[in-house]
Amino acid sequence: MTVHTIDPLRDSRWNSLVSRHPDASVFHTSEWLRALQRTYGYQPVAFTTSAPETALEDGVVFCGVRSWLTGRRLVSLPFSDHCEPLVASVERFAAIASHLEAVRKTGGWDYVELRPHTDVMAAVPGIQAGERYWFHRLDVRPSREALFTALHKDSIQRKIQRADREHLDYEEARDEQALRTFYDLLQMTRRRHQLPPQPLEWFRSLADAFGPSMKIRVARHRGRAVAAIVTLRHGVTMVYKYGASDEAFHPLGGMHLLLWKAIQEAHDSGCTTLDLGRCDIDNDGLATFKGRWGATRTELTYWQYAPRDKAAGAFRKHAIQGVKRALAHAPAACRVAAGRFLYRHAG
Repeated sequence: MTVHTIDPLRDSRWNSLVSRHPDASVFHTSEWLRALQRTYGYQPVAFTTSAPETALEDGVVFCGVRSWLTGRRLVSLPFSDHCEPLVASVERFAAIASHLEAVRKTGGWDYVELRPHTDVMAAVPGIQAGERYWFHRLDVRPSREALFTALHKDSIQRKIQRADREHLDYEEARDEQALRTFYDLLQMTRRRHQLPPQPLEWFRSLADAFGPSMKIRVARHRGRAVAAIVTLRHGVTMVYKYGASDEAFHPLGGMHLLLWKAIQEAHDSGCTTLDLGRCDIDNDGLATFKGRWGATRTELTYWQYAPRDKAAGAFRKHAIQGVKRALAHAPAACRVAAGRFLYRHAG
């Protein structure tokens, strides 16, 4: 079976496949791919068994990350929590999977990485399991009352009620002012986590690409922004992608208010799922927090085609720890500059 290479940003068939395939997510969309290309210079590519001039029946999308710092790799996809192969049959997927190892060798890539949220890769010959995460999803189809009842009473319900008692203001937008508000809070949050913030240009690219399908939700206390989140939407799924907050105001429940507003909107607008994203397998605190919203937790495994003697991704882990140590007490301007430089190498 012949495998063809296409440019998903130029081939109009790609959007049609993403719009109808049941496993397609916000990370498959041309909007997400365009933001990756615009901000980080990644060039998207997809492999398919569908011949040119025929309807696109399947496709596995990647971006090439060419870094002198972290190596050369094809990733499906950078900065994406998951990216399921969009396939129509086991036979077609086997053909594409086999082709990927040949692409790695002939293209000089250190490794090829896939990030499915199912176990579709487990039986593929020659592939290795890589990093593992927890993945949380919330079914938002029950009634509002049922959704609220399912929330952890002490940790979630009472925080939402506290936000109401404190008269926190809620707003949503995606203009430059909202971006700046979110980014100020993001810098605080990333500093707490000893990491540089993503480039402001990344969030501008998302806003430009997604239009009204992206929202910045902000909670304010007496006019001061205390928490903000970024949500994206594709089809019947809303994705909670980024969150930021001022630690001094955590007791007021700003983040809880924003997530509850997102859940209500997802339910009211006909979504079936709120995608709460991934977290590190050893991050018990974040995993517990997401679970207390009533979300279902599954294991997310990344898979790589790589030489047997190569620890794919190991250098990235060591580099992240080094960045944390170096930036622990760095001024804000240095941290922002580090983010602009480093994130294109981290995808």
